[in-house]
Amino acid sequence: MEVRPTAVAGRFYFADANQLHQHLTQLLSLYNEVAKLDDNHPLSGLIVPHAGFIFSGSTAAAAYSLLKDTKNQFKRVLLVGPNHRVAFHGCALPKHRSFSTPLGNIPLDTRAIEHLVNDPHCHYNDHAHAEEHCLEVQLPFLQHCLSDFELIPLLTGTVDPIDVAHLIEPYWDDTTLLVISSDLSHFHPYEECDDIDTKSCNKIEAGKPLTSKEACGYLGINAANKLIKQQRCQLKRLSRTNSGDSPHGDRNKVVGYVSYAISR
Repeated sequence: MEVRPTAVAGRFYFADANQLHQHLTQLLSLYNEVAKLDDNHPLSGLIVPHAGFIFSGSTAAAAYSLLKDTKNQFKRVLLVGPNHRVAFHGCALPKHRSFSTPLGNIPLDTRAIEHLVNDPHCHYNDHAHAEEHCLEVQLPFLQHCLSDFELIPLLTGTVDPIDVAHLIEPYWDDTTLLVISSDLSHFHPYEECDDIDTKSCNKIEAGKPLTSKEACGYLGINAANKLIKQQRCQLKRLSRTNSGDSPHGDRNKVVGYVSYAISR
């Protein structure tokens, strides 16, 4: 199949293009006063949550609002997230040529993907991508905030974060935005979630590795943190919430969210 169709439009975000555009505009308008980064350290990457927009959209928007002043800088997005549905070893890439959302199709960087699958830690796996939401929910934000760009969508399975870091590094250049998709703790009462996520964010900011109990996308976060340390990047926390902060959320069983900016 040339195009990967949407899997979660109508559930995680609006399936109607006009409604989706309006909702994205509304979420991003919460951050009209964009957080400023050091002029000497331009934006290079984001860590963002991947729940339904009514739960984590505002936290993600805190990060995507930073693209307002850099929308023409990035010609490619390297998007990394955890598999939720299909077990596999290594990292999974799609054979598709584009990914679809209600806002249109995003072309994949097929040349880069062809090079990546030559690595022993990568393989083609359309089945893993077919129903996965963690990458898809980032796409409308990216389409809304960036000009034309190509996409490298990388799903992590059972793999060492050091190997993920080695995969990412050659493709993370000045015109490539690295986006790590991850939620934090899952299904604890509100106060317990807040305590766990506070400690997890302290670990992220100290460059200490997370576990799967602290963040579903811990492999991507840990890999990014290795590169952040190696390349002397800066990490700036932008927003931390959980699903209990949403009027639609159950405070007895919440999921934590955080967003960060990575700058060189």
